[in-house]
Order: sequence, then structure tokens, then C-alpha cells
Amino acid sequence: MNNVRTVSDTKRTFYNLHTRPINTIYRRVVEELMVEMHLLSVNVDFSYNPIYALGVVTTFDRFMQGYQPERDQESIFNALCQAVEQDPQRYRQDAERLQAIGKMPVKDLIAWLSQTAHLDRDADLQGHLQAIANNPNFKYSRLFAIGLFSLLENSDPELVKDEKQRTEALKAIATGLNLSDDKLNKDLELYRSNLDKMAQALIVMADMMSAERKKREQRKQQSTTPVAPPTSNE
Repeated sequence: MNNVRTVSDTKRTFYNLHTRPINTIYRRVVEELMVEMHLLSVNVDFSYNPIYALGVVTTFDRFMQGYQPERDQESIFNALCQAVEQDPQRYRQDAERLQAIGKMPVKDLIAWLSQTAHLDRDADLQGHLQAIANNPNFKYSRLFAIGLFSLLENSDPELVKDEKQRTEALKAIATGLNLSDDKLNKDLELYRSNLDKMAQALIVMADMMSAERKKREQRKQQSTTPVAPPTSNE
């Protein structure tokens, strides 16, 4: 009988691979993503696909924007994938491949994703889409939804900002892939809301760091300013 890895196993592996401390505001993001990837990886109905990979890469890159030191970002991402026994290069390459395909006109992209038109762009991706649509046990995930959203956003940034157009596009894709459009919309609303919250938190953190820097500079100036000797009254 195979022993299923636990969340603790995955976290232990991650912190053995990436040994440098993670900045507090980002640690929760990394650990939530790690747990989400872990739970999917041990689910019997889950199978890797490039849209899921794009969702993982997009989530990581968006929420880790501005992370310092910047050189640690690659180490954290690699450790994240390796902790769930996945190849980080595969995720990055599949994400890049999809983003290149996403440059097509958005109408063509929606038709392709919703399976109303077959495009001769990438037979492997076409096969993945058909497998998802024909699999009644397909393991849908929030990260898969983010991958779909990222494709739409990459093709037409204005479309995803327009609620009506975005909802219609997601409904067509959900119908074509036999997914719940209600679940898709709810997950993406939460994702967009969390991005806004993260952006606000980073602004607050930047303001706090700036204020702290000014205080340090003032203290330094005060400590180096020579004190005039007391004048003696003759």
C-alpha cells in the first residue's frame, strides 16, 4: 500500500529545498498555494494539464511581485513545484507556450477553449481540452480557472475588465469544457479580490518601510550632529 504524502511532508520538503526565510507578507501566499497544489496532487481524479500550470505560474508571479530579494523568487517557485514532486521547468514552459497561443484574437481563443472550433495551433493542447471536456471526473480547481482567466487576459485585457463580456466568455468556455460557470466566476471573483488586497497590503508595507527609513535617517543625523559645548558665564 502506497503511503499518501501529507501536507506536513510537502511543507518539510519545501523548507529543506528553500532554506532562506520568506518575508512575512508573502509567507501566507506561498503556503496557501503549496497546500492547494498538494491537495490536488494527492487527489485520484487530478491530472496535470498546461492550463493548470499556467494558473500556478500566474498566481505565483502575480502575488510574488515586488518580493525582495528578487533572486529568491526562482528558488521559492522551484521548491514549491518540487515539494509536490513536479518539475518547475515543465510548468514554466507550458505557461509560456499557452501565453504565446493566447496572443490570437480573443474570439478565436474563446471558440477554441469552448470547443466550438478546432485550431491547428497545438495538437497536444487540443488533446488536453478534449480530454477535459470528455472526462466526467475531471478535477476542476481554482488554479485551472486562473489559467483560463490568464489566457483571456493575455489575449484581450479590456475584455476581462468588462463584467458582461467576461461573464459571457467564461460561460461559453465552461459550457464547452463541461464545467460549472458559477464556480468558475466565483473563484475568479475571489482571485481578483485577493489581488487587490495584496496590492493594498504592499502599498501599506512600502509606506511603513519608508517611514521607518526616515526615522532611522533622523536618528542617525541626531547622533552625528555635534553638540555645542555649554557657554560659561564670566
